Amino acid sequence: MIPFLDLAPATREVRGELDAAIARVLDSGIYILGPEVAAFEERYADYCGVSACIGVANGLDALVLALRAVGVGPGDEVIVPSHTFVATWLAVVHAGATPVPVEPLETTFNMDPARIEAAITPRTRAIVPVHLYGQPADLDPILAIARRFGLKVVEDAAQAQGARYKGRRIGGHGDAAAWSFYPAKNLGALGDAGAVTTNDPEIARQVRLLRNYGSEVRYYNEAVGHNSRLDPIQAAVLSVKLAHLDAWNERRRAVAAAYLDGLRDVLPLPAVPAGMEPVWHLFVVRHPRRDLLKARLEEAGVGTHIHYPVACHQQKAFAAMPVAGADLPIASRLADDVLSLPMGPHLSLDEAARVIAAVRHVLRSPDLADGAAGRDG
Repeated sequence: MIPFLDLAPATREVRGELDAAIARVLDSGIYILGPEVAAFEERYADYCGVSACIGVANGLDALVLALRAVGVGPGDEVIVPSHTFVATWLAVVHAGATPVPVEPLETTFNMDPARIEAAITPRTRAIVPVHLYGQPADLDPILAIARRFGLKVVEDAAQAQGARYKGRRIGGHGDAAAWSFYPAKNLGALGDAGAVTTNDPEIARQVRLLRNYGSEVRYYNEAVGHNSRLDPIQAAVLSVKLAHLDAWNERRRAVAAAYLDGLRDVLPLPAVPAGMEPVWHLFVVRHPRRDLLKARLEEAGVGTHIHYPVACHQQKAFAAMPVAGADLPIASRLADDVLSLPMGPHLSLDEAARVIAAVRHVLRSPDLADGAAGRDG
């Protein structure tokens, strides 16, 4: 069986470094914030080419605190992609605002900039582009719209560690970027972890304040804050893995290149526009009989996953909001037909070749063949 994702090989590859880093934290006696968190924040800020990184407890908190730090609150509207992981929408709601969805481009899965302006109202406060599946969103037109209408841009970069847009790493194009270091991410901790990066010193100050009960000086609280601090053990783990991130992303690119070459004539594949350097957190294909394709691949020994089977506007969590009745055909269609193939830095090219062979084989069956038209990716 080729699993969809196996996290153990990455841990084994750097186990000695991880053991030493964790032991260093245990011996320090400092278990909240402290030098390990500060060291990772400095390293990750430098990696992203920004002035500040603030470690927080998880990716959802990173989005919530970033939105609050740029001034989003009750009564505001925030433009979000219609096709994304639910955390993007949840963060807007937790910040007290209302998510306003914009449909994606079907070739890249990312928010379509041409649709944004029509979604702006007098209540709009911010835009949250998501760099979905490790593919950078088209930021220049999004930023131009934001500047024209006086809006903030908070990037959801949870799946894009190391990705570049027009030669520059994701992390500082907008007002802030929110990161998840969930274990399955390209840069993953050994549990939940997150961060916010920014070039704005006041946004950085606000996130630091909000992550720590709204307090800069102990027992003196300036704001209604959260308890959302990056754990020093996770910070030490992330510092170890950050040194390997570029090499691991290159391995992902090699697997993606094999898929693009081996499947372009049998399935619709993700497009990579000029100026984009994705890091292939996921490799997502489409098929109108997705569930049957998934089942056949499982029978053939290939693990797959669905990102995401229920569109955000169809989730029960948002049933009481006006968006529950929105007409979002692209998001609904993607929820029905996307399928993620095995992907990771420790998936060998031989295993990738076996995945390609299995996909091509099962697509030859009569009940799948008529829905497998390819598209140049």
